[in-house]
Amino acid sequence: MRQIILDTETTGLDPALGNRILEIGGVEIVDRQPTGKHFHRYINPERESEEGALQVHGITSEFLADKPKFREIAQEFLDYVADAELVIHNAPFDLAFLNHELRLLDMKPMKDVCPSVIDTLKKARELHPGKRNNLDALCERYQINNAGRTLHGALLDAQLLAEVYLAMTRGQGSLMIDSGPATLVRVEDSERGAVEITVLRASAEELAAHEQQVAEIDKASGGKCLWKSV
Repeated sequence: MRQIILDTETTGLDPALGNRILEIGGVEIVDRQPTGKHFHRYINPERESEEGALQVHGITSEFLADKPKFREIAQEFLDYVADAELVIHNAPFDLAFLNHELRLLDMKPMKDVCPSVIDTLKKARELHPGKRNNLDALCERYQINNAGRTLHGALLDAQLLAEVYLAMTRGQGSLMIDSGPATLVRVEDSERGAVEITVLRASAEELAAHEQQVAEIDKASGGKCLWKSV
């Protein structure tokens, strides 16, 4: 499965009031493995940021003055996310802005490009009701280092959210290996004679997937995974 972990920064809180996107960051994951294929663009929003938004992301109009307009990167962005499942923290916020930008260009909405969306804020509230579930709180809960996050940034936040999402969705079921062809071996027992034992051997691909899973668990637990020492 191909997923894009997505985040945006904006000039304010409401596209209906004329606020625009000024940064987009995306991180690609295929079958729960980051591919290293990122998408990151600063965008000239053609307006000033509201003071509250500027304090959050710190991206000034002067910095954005020579950056491309959304219409110049729109197709590149859509090609990047096409047919992927989107993973977004507080998805309605980002999707409202993306759809607003696309509507200004008479382009099809995000649901026609990416039919499936996972809202990690909604999922976090289901898993941790009554607790803080913003990105910083989730990084702390899942022991993910966010020391470099002094201001919000779309690509950094997307990278952190990718780690949070993988940790949040790592259940016991994901550690199970599908049964493959069974082989029989004979073990000599001095009291019972020959005993047939069914052995399900993992394939090379399954072993590699297991090693990757253990590595992710070890990282998420801060190096406390006992399996690494077995």
